[in-house]
Amino acid sequence: MAALEIREAPAAAPARLSEGAGGPSGPAGGSDGGGDGDGDGGKGQHLPRRTYFTALWLALAGSFMIFAALASSYIVRRGLGGDWQALHLPPILWFNTLALLGSSALVEWARRGLAAGRLDAFRMRWLSGTTLGLMFLGGQGVAWWELHRAGMTLSANISASFFYVLTVAHALHVLVGVGALLYVAALALKGRAEAKGGLAADLSALYWHVLDGVWLCVLGLMLVWR
Repeated sequence: MAALEIREAPAAAPARLSEGAGGPSGPAGGSDGGGDGDGDGGKGQHLPRRTYFTALWLALAGSFMIFAALASSYIVRRGLGGDWQALHLPPILWFNTLALLGSSALVEWARRGLAAGRLDAFRMRWLSGTTLGLMFLGGQGVAWWELHRAGMTLSANISASFFYVLTVAHALHVLVGVGALLYVAALALKGRAEAKGGLAADLSALYWHVLDGVWLCVLGLMLVWR
């Protein structure tokens, strides 16, 4: 019997090792598709959707503070009067505004198309919205060039200085937004947009819509308090 026990002991060890190895594999697979994932079956998704949106809103809160500080400085400095000179805004700003509004509408239309599974429509609308976003940036460059040609440089007067600071700060945020739109467009062209569950599209669209609203506030500020 002693010899039999010695021969059976090694056989039991692999069985216990196999059970231990199988234990972690169950939770790992279950965690991939958990809860508030982005709908891609859990591949590469380890955080709930709301975590990404919370992080985005926190980042946007910092941007809101920057623009709020700039707007407050603008209004206070305008109220001091004296050397303040009203700035004639370049007419191309109206075209730029329409381009940004159209871009935001197309991006939202595309996002909803993706949610409905219309991938071809999503690609066309998203790329069109991205193109309008690039046109907005190009139009802002034209506006700066027109002001510079008219002698309204950064140091020409206080109102011109504020115009450059506000519009450049917004353009930098738009540049980040265009990068996000191009990233989603690349996923769409590779056929991976649906696999990602639309999370990147949702985040990019939200950021883009916020930039749209910020621009309207900036433009309104410069129109009302010239």
